[in-house]
Amino acid sequence: MRKQRVLLTGATGGMGFWVLQELLKDTDKQEITILVLDTKTDRQKLTSFENRSGLAVHWGDVTDYQDVYECVLNADIVLHVAALVSPAADYNPKLAMKVNYGSMRNIVRAIEEQNRMNEVKVVSIGTIAETGDRMPPIHWGRVGDPIKPSVYDYYAVSKIAAERLLIESGLTYWVSLRQTGIMGPAMSKIKDAIMFHNCLDNVLEYVSDRDSGRLLGNLCRREHSGELSDQFWGHIYNIGGGESCRVDTYAMYKKLYGAIGFKDLSHVIDPKWYATRNFHGQYYLDSDKLEEHLQFRQDSMQYFYDAYLENLGATATLSRMICRLPGGQKLMGSLMKRIFLKEARTEHGTVRFIEENQQEQIDAYWGSRKAWEAIPDNINDFQHYQEWDKVVHIDHGYDESKPESELELEDMKGAARFRGGECRSGTMSKGDWRGKLTFSCAFGHEFEASPRLVLEGGHWCPECERNSWNYAARAKVDPFFAQVWEPLHDADEPEREYRKAVSELDV
Repeated sequence: MRKQRVLLTGATGGMGFWVLQELLKDTDKQEITILVLDTKTDRQKLTSFENRSGLAVHWGDVTDYQDVYECVLNADIVLHVAALVSPAADYNPKLAMKVNYGSMRNIVRAIEEQNRMNEVKVVSIGTIAETGDRMPPIHWGRVGDPIKPSVYDYYAVSKIAAERLLIESGLTYWVSLRQTGIMGPAMSKIKDAIMFHNCLDNVLEYVSDRDSGRLLGNLCRREHSGELSDQFWGHIYNIGGGESCRVDTYAMYKKLYGAIGFKDLSHVIDPKWYATRNFHGQYYLDSDKLEEHLQFRQDSMQYFYDAYLENLGATATLSRMICRLPGGQKLMGSLMKRIFLKEARTEHGTVRFIEENQQEQIDAYWGSRKAWEAIPDNINDFQHYQEWDKVVHIDHGYDESKPESELELEDMKGAARFRGGECRSGTMSKGDWRGKLTFSCAFGHEFEASPRLVLEGGHWCPECERNSWNYAARAKVDPFFAQVWEPLHDADEPEREYRKAVSELDV
């Protein structure tokens, strides 16, 4: 059997490095090419991989079309992991769009110009951030729920544009895997104001960096051996670690801080520093689908807790010793709060938003200054959500019990009405999820989209998506979208429209 030719982007990143190590287990069956940015850091990280049999390193840039073209030329399967992720993406929205959307455009264009649209298989890593804020009671979700990037989340914005391009590209074999929070040593080292955007009652179904590597390793192995069904391709999946990786933020903090000696979290957590909305995260109703295909799950949240303690090293032991002393928790907590406060006062810091009275940010992350003021000063007085197992199903606006082969124009017309718009096409081939239909949204924008993009992807009007976060106005005219907006917002809140600094048209 001919060797499988794999192109991996992002091989030195948090997920990609684990993918690379998985792929290198099978060089007797694979020829691996990695496209890596030529930096001192990346060269140092790959030092031990020099002259590895079956591995070719192309020093280049995913935003450079010629680099991408040359790497795609000999690829059977493209694992597109490279991205500018949060929090870095939020400080440089234009670069995020250039990297995350521009690289996808380069890959699709290269395959098309090589006349291999029916041959090359593309695996794209998307993000849970595409569906944005899913705070309780709508904290259970699935593929097909409304696309709703949180305000100011340009990583999500760029990934949404890239996913839309992929789904509508005309490629025969593609798959979009929406990655959740990746836990591991890298997550334990994050020092940025984004930690305060993650609400105390937010939830995430994490996955480990190691399991993420296994996921794509198994995908390639099963594709090469013929075990992976053709039915796997042409879909969107949520990546999640399953039940053992589901946790709310406060429960995670109790575990982490408890491990270093804190019995009373009021010494280390100030609830007024944390947003109460506008982050991202959910428990998945459908992440088992990917596990059924690829069997990659091995780690639980304990893996992250162990990584956190290992990162602290002797500091964890010292903290436990201090916390045992009279007044020790208060002393240790004050030292830690001083460090946290410094981060919370940086450019994207929640404390900075309040202290400088940045009204737009205050409305986005709390609803209003009055709502922020109502947050208790002591974490022990904070009323936490309790009904974690309660599921509020999001209606997708069509009969999901129908086989895909039975999808008809009337189904699409009904789905469009449920989204506040109209399907203007007069004909549709029965069961065709790839062909584009003509739609208009509630604001009169006309666009083309496939049933796959709309029904399975949760995408809708590209003009609304690229121009602004117009969520309050949209929820009034779009019942589909209102399901993920109204439960989290009071009717008397300001109806803000937040303009976006960049769109895919700028690339």
